[in-house]
Amino acid sequence: MAAQAEAADPLCNLRLAIKASNDPILTTSDNAPAASLAHATHISFNFGDAHRSFDLTAPTRFAPDSKPVDLRSCYFAWLNKDAAVPDYLAAVQLLNEELPGGAGGSVQNLTFAQKIELVAWLNGETESSDSIAAIDAGAASAAAGDAAAIAGGKGVPVDRDGGKMVDGRLLQIYDGERRMGDHNSVLRGTKAIDFSPYRRTAQQFLRSRPSSTSKPIPAAPLTTTLTKRPAKRLEPIILLSPSASSLLRTSNIKSFLDEGVFVPADAANTASNMVRIQRVLPSISSAPITFILVDSTTSFKPTYWSRVVAIFTTGQTWQFKDYKYTNPAELFAHYPGVYVGWQGEEPPENVGNLGRGVLSAKVDKWTGSEKGRWRDREVVERIWGRVEEGMRRGAWTKDGPGLAGR
Repeated sequence: MAAQAEAADPLCNLRLAIKASNDPILTTSDNAPAASLAHATHISFNFGDAHRSFDLTAPTRFAPDSKPVDLRSCYFAWLNKDAAVPDYLAAVQLLNEELPGGAGGSVQNLTFAQKIELVAWLNGETESSDSIAAIDAGAASAAAGDAAAIAGGKGVPVDRDGGKMVDGRLLQIYDGERRMGDHNSVLRGTKAIDFSPYRRTAQQFLRSRPSSTSKPIPAAPLTTTLTKRPAKRLEPIILLSPSASSLLRTSNIKSFLDEGVFVPADAANTASNMVRIQRVLPSISSAPITFILVDSTTSFKPTYWSRVVAIFTTGQTWQFKDYKYTNPAELFAHYPGVYVGWQGEEPPENVGNLGRGVLSAKVDKWTGSEKGRWRDREVVERIWGRVEEGMRRGAWTKDGPGLAGR
């Protein structure tokens, strides 16, 4: 049933084709090859003798923000997996202009984080995703009949799920499949078995052997050993100001916090709305910790706020309108704030009104060269010190925050 459900799922077929480097075929409603994605109504996958076709407007299990994304949008995101954000947005607009109205639908513009999450699952980098729902075997079985009828050109009436049309060739393939099991079912069967009596019997025979000076290590319970999974390591998040007047943006934040050199945002060559930086914080972990830096909370889930460890601001309160706490006093009572301005200039009055929770730091003005910017490193260390202090208060470890309800 699981194999049949996956065969009827368009997203699984797309993932299987990508991992096998087997390009799908775009077709029209009359099963003729389509000139482009704008003219196609269906997408077909060929795996040996199996031929499966799906409507491009069909919703998929990829549903960020609980809104299913159609198959055409998922396939288009994969085709543009290496495109920069501006190029991807331009491609989405162009394809929507070329698509016919009515049944043609439109391509959904995925955010940068959503596209990265989808592409990582499609190419096999990740085996699960918070935005991809588990397969509904019952619904997928019903969809299998429709897909097979389209692929074979005709269907065979079978008394299954209310008389749905199912291709006879597909039924033969499923009947010939061998059910596979994981290591738990192979070693232990379908239910857990308590092996403790056998261990006690074995210990009686082992007592007759020469004893060792070291005490034997008691064996861990079998059920715990086989079922326990390693906890997922949570990466801390630093929010940057989206204001154009901010001295630090996603384009130059890495060179500043990672390399200790300030470069104007307009002079940097980075075009991304998400940056990753690794840093060793001795009081938290001896291993490098990966920080995620973003300038928007559009794709934030409620659980992400427990991972926020610092907020950069210019003092403009409109930055906080979509935050968990919109009142600055309450916001910076929970999260450390950072303001970065020019050396020799007083911070704006609205920065001072944010309270003691905001660290005010100053960098030397840009003179057109990176030479002589040795004071930048001192400022960077002060900022990381504030971040580390806040993480200690939040009981952070190398695996994530210790206080979940910030």
